[in-house]
Amino acid sequence: MKSIAALHDVVTPWSDGLEPSAAELDAIEWEMPLIMADVDLLDAEIAVLDRAPSELDERRIRRARRRQLAVRRLLLNQAAAAAAASMPGGAA
Repeated sequence: MKSIAALHDVVTPWSDGLEPSAAELDAIEWEMPLIMADVDLLDAEIAVLDRAPSELDERRIRRARRRQLAVRRLLLNQAAAAAAASMPGGAA
C-alpha cells in the first residue's frame, strides 16, 4: 500500500506568501476588540440554544449586544477620524 504522505507536498505546495502581511496583521489587531465582542455575543447566544433563557441569560445577551455595538461605533468613529485627518486641507 502506498503512503499518501509522500505526495502531500505535491498536492499542497508550501508558499512563502501564506503568511499574513504586516498590514493584514495590523488590521486584525485593530479589529480585535470587535472580534472579541462578537465572540462574547456568540457565546451568550450559544449557551441558550437548547433551553429557555433565564433572566441572567437575557442580561448577558443584552450586555454582549451593547458591548458589540459600542465597539463597532468606536471603530467606525476612529476610521472616520482617520479618513478626515487624511483629507487635504483638514476638511471633514
